[in-house]
Amino acid sequence: MTAAPAPVLPGPDAPVIPARRIVDGYSGPIARYAAPAWPLIPMNANPGVTHSTIHWPTFPDAFREEMRLAAWTMINSELPAVFLRERHPTWRSRQAPKALCQTIGTWCRLAVWLTDRDITTLSNCTTQVLGEYGLHVRDSGAARIAVHSVLSSLTRLWVFDQLSAAPSGIGCPPWETEGVDDYLPPASPGGENATEAIAEQTMGPLLVWAIRTVEEFSDDILSAWAEHNRLRAAAAGNNATPASRAALRAFMNRIDAGQLPIPTTQWLGRTTIAGAYIAALTGASLGQVYSATRDHGWRQAALVRPGRCPLRVPVTGRLEGIPWREAVDYTEAGFLMRQLGTACFIVIAYLTGMRPSEAAGLRSGCCPDPQTDSAGRTGRHLITSTVYKTARDDDGNHRSEGEVRDAPWVAIAPVVNAIRILERMVPEGQLLFDHHAHDLRGTRTGTGSLTVHTFGVRVEDFITWANREAAARGLAHEVIVPDPHGRIGTERFRRSLAWHIARRPGGLVALAIQYGHLRTSVAAGYAARSRDGIHDLLDVETARATIDTVADLNAALEDGHGISGPAARRAIKAAATAPQYAGTVITARQARQILANPHLAVYDNPRTLLMCVYKRDKALCHRGLKDIPSLDQCIPACANVARTDQHAAALSLRATALDQQADRVPGPLGERLRSNAARLRALADTHHRTRISSQDGTV
Repeated sequence: MTAAPAPVLPGPDAPVIPARRIVDGYSGPIARYAAPAWPLIPMNANPGVTHSTIHWPTFPDAFREEMRLAAWTMINSELPAVFLRERHPTWRSRQAPKALCQTIGTWCRLAVWLTDRDITTLSNCTTQVLGEYGLHVRDSGAARIAVHSVLSSLTRLWVFDQLSAAPSGIGCPPWETEGVDDYLPPASPGGENATEAIAEQTMGPLLVWAIRTVEEFSDDILSAWAEHNRLRAAAAGNNATPASRAALRAFMNRIDAGQLPIPTTQWLGRTTIAGAYIAALTGASLGQVYSATRDHGWRQAALVRPGRCPLRVPVTGRLEGIPWREAVDYTEAGFLMRQLGTACFIVIAYLTGMRPSEAAGLRSGCCPDPQTDSAGRTGRHLITSTVYKTARDDDGNHRSEGEVRDAPWVAIAPVVNAIRILERMVPEGQLLFDHHAHDLRGTRTGTGSLTVHTFGVRVEDFITWANREAAARGLAHEVIVPDPHGRIGTERFRRSLAWHIARRPGGLVALAIQYGHLRTSVAAGYAARSRDGIHDLLDVETARATIDTVADLNAALEDGHGISGPAARRAIKAAATAPQYAGTVITARQARQILANPHLAVYDNPRTLLMCVYKRDKALCHRGLKDIPSLDQCIPACANVARTDQHAAALSLRATALDQQADRVPGPLGERLRSNAARLRALADTHHRTRISSQDGTV
């Protein structure tokens, strides 16, 4: 057996990242050992993450070089197999760049804590001292998973210090010999399953504005941006000639004669002359424009008579039946392009369920038009994507370049439309959210897409813009209200989609009926193999909906409320199990167990004002062909139906509303409304005649 090579002490000019760790296609610089900053971008091929950098000046002077050597050793080597054999399977021999940076950041915080206690070398950081620090972290208020990550990072410091060419002698962390439980706070819900779904009153209007921007406004925005760029290029290329000076003078005289608004723009919060716009319209050079506007006092006049810079492109998009703009302004074209890109992200992230990093990695051509088979049937649009979070190499280490997802995503019409718009914004084969196309100010160099953090910021900006548009047009019902749980971010879209599929009859996504794009086939699409990547969330959310339903029913029955229908007694028995799930933090495994329990198959259907206590052999919605009900096809005569007092009260309210509507509608339509109202009242009356309570139904 070949012995492991002896550790090497790096010199000041030694590269931080070895050639074998540099991702394919990277050709930029590699940091040297003595450099104050170590960018880890050469190791990262994920286009949607923020590039990590280790900044050594932030480390206390006494520990900087000791930890620099340990960090270099960690980047250039791996955890030994003998060490990994004694660890949980989630341990990996090396970390991804972001995790590396977080680990070394944890070392920095330890160094600061040691310095505050007059400890100035890792050799004096004994097992006892590390134990004190572990308890300090445990009691800091951080979540259990975060504390566990800190302790694991300190274990890595201990291991890689020993593997380095000049070990400092840091002590063995006590949790390595005593166990980790005493150094961890109590467990608390966390991760994706604990993320709150976006409130309906927030997600509904947000989706309206996102789809509207993609489908109604996009052509106008893209045309305006193209015209903006044409005018800007023309202005930059104009030469100063006597003819161009005369044309500029005529333009200015015409505006002054009529005391018309002067074309202006905002620059660093100040109103200033729109020089490029004026130059493009008149053929004058930029120098001529700035000289003439200064000499003729336009800079001051513009503060009194600021005007727009309308682009000469037709406006075809409509809002509430009328054009959404008289004209798109030269100064807002770039801003609207940013909103369009964000709208596309919202539509894709929400209506597919893919993670934000996966959406950031989509490329032009990822969603080809489906082929027609020999029978003339056209298949669904499918999205081929790259998954990053779970990508692993043969040794189980994270692959920053990701891997192609085995099961593609189903793309319904709004998603396909968003992808087609993005494909018009980027070159063929490029990332759909390539930052060169979406960072219109060009503030960042290099390759890659917009980062997940940037998406989060832009979603909030989109909400602000949409609300401003709604307020300007008197659309109070389309204002995106603040979410009770704070910022929307990016991760909550997946959870929200799972919530709507699990808790809305037939798996309808919010606003399906209004837009007509999202039919009940959406549920089938997500239920198929193509939903891979969100199925755990769907199971969790469906299980939570089930437990919420039986818990609400149990509370109502305990308060003396009644229930009716052929499945009433089965519903009472199911409700009796609710207390055992009170306060349960449902994991994916628990969710599968709950969903596999036939006695908990209780589904509330607020749209049809009934409850389905599902038994496959009694179902009329699909003649007993599936293991779950088709709630969009509920049949009142089904043996699985039950109704509560709340359902009956809602039936009566709906009947009253129909009668009031009928009074305003003459002829057969009014009679039809009254007939429906009578039918609903009959259902409510039947409930009150036949209802039983929990005391009656425990047989």
